[in-house]
Amino acid sequence: MTVRPILIAGDPRLTTTAVPVSVFDDDLATLVGDLFDTNTAAPGAGLAANQIGDPRAVFVYDLVDAGTRYRGHIVNPVLRTSELPETMPDPDDDLEGCLSVPGEWFPTARGYRAEVTGVDMTGRPVTVEAAGYLARCLQHETDHLAGMLYLDRLIGRNRRAARKMIKERCWTVPGNSWLPVAEQGPAAAQ
Repeated sequence: MTVRPILIAGDPRLTTTAVPVSVFDDDLATLVGDLFDTNTAAPGAGLAANQIGDPRAVFVYDLVDAGTRYRGHIVNPVLRTSELPETMPDPDDDLEGCLSVPGEWFPTARGYRAEVTGVDMTGRPVTVEAAGYLARCLQHETDHLAGMLYLDRLIGRNRRAARKMIKERCWTVPGNSWLPVAEQGPAAAQ
């Protein structure tokens, strides 16, 4: 498998809705493997295909939540969540980051519970039910496939701070990416 460059905010492929997968073949299996390898090298909690420039509706996750490791992939995900909080996200408990927004973290409102249904790379049905950090990850990755970055969910001063950061980093044009290297991580962003 291959570690692939991760697109950075500003690239239109990150704001384009993913294409449902209809062919379950070796090419799809290779994509899933590349997503896992890239996510591990980054290191991240999850990675969607459009973050590496592939338009297919697939994401991987690999994280530890409350001492338990969760690892898997979902093709053509459909998300259901508990209600989103109506208050300002907690700056300590609701921090969220993204491999396509390297080095930045902002408080982001998410439902505490999530359920994602879809299929695996062979077409077999998959359902993942989660709470807490895994639920946040499932929502985050499903958002990617809907063409939405977590920055789009920010409100108030957090939204203003994110917009300022995007301008300062010149992430307003397509083509910015970074190549994860296990020893370097997101600080190697170009």
